[in-house]
Amino acid sequence: MRILVTAGNTQSDIDQVRCITNVFSGRTCANVAMEAARRGHEVRLLTSRPDQVDDDELIESGMLVVHTYRTFGELDDQLAESILTGNFDAIIHGAAVSDYQTAGVYCPPQGTTFDDATNEWNSSTRTLQFDDVQSGKVKSHHREIWIRLVPTPKLVDKFRRDWGFQGLLAKFKLEVDVTNRELLAIAEASRQQSRADLIVANTLGGMTSCAWIGGSDGTYDRVPRPDLARQLIDRIEAETREVSERRALAHLEASA
Repeated sequence: MRILVTAGNTQSDIDQVRCITNVFSGRTCANVAMEAARRGHEVRLLTSRPDQVDDDELIESGMLVVHTYRTFGELDDQLAESILTGNFDAIIHGAAVSDYQTAGVYCPPQGTTFDDATNEWNSSTRTLQFDDVQSGKVKSHHREIWIRLVPTPKLVDKFRRDWGFQGLLAKFKLEVDVTNRELLAIAEASRQQSRADLIVANTLGGMTSCAWIGGSDGTYDRVPRPDLARQLIDRIEAETREVSERRALAHLEASA
């Protein structure tokens, strides 16, 4: 199979020297990519953390090709190019894409203050105004700055809708402060929303010990974290075989 894997995190620039990002390293899906390549699959890995790939032989053999990105826009562009031209059989989307990106950096002008007790702005003028201070480097003399964040598009929702991907799609879902029952309900809704075949669900508190793998039949299996890469590739291989068999049978029936 030809498999596309995403890993790592995205950065959103505050200015040319500062950014907003998240804490995820991309190690899990680097392991998934290496597991798939060791089994003889051709793997392209899009990651912000190429240092998490620690098997040089896979890269030298050409079975694992690593492309790096930094920002949401770079990952978006690389995904579009890969899906539209790469002829992949499966995609494993594990990149921790930031839910928000910066849309401006502002400083309240003199006479404008924020009341921490009421969570309200107070201004000496009738109109509340902010000065845009985003530049090559936001200066350190401002008494405070406010960063405007806007939602980023859901990349995984573009795979089928915008880029027409027809192969097997696996995605990851992370939640915080939820029960297992709540986690699996959220994961299943997310899987259906993205039209994914498989989903890996975990919580921030439990992500070092276990995860859950769910599929289109609605069942979820608890997987020890050290065994996640192996079991995920097992599921992808099995589901891909089933799809191929169904297509072959349909072709025979149509030819009869």
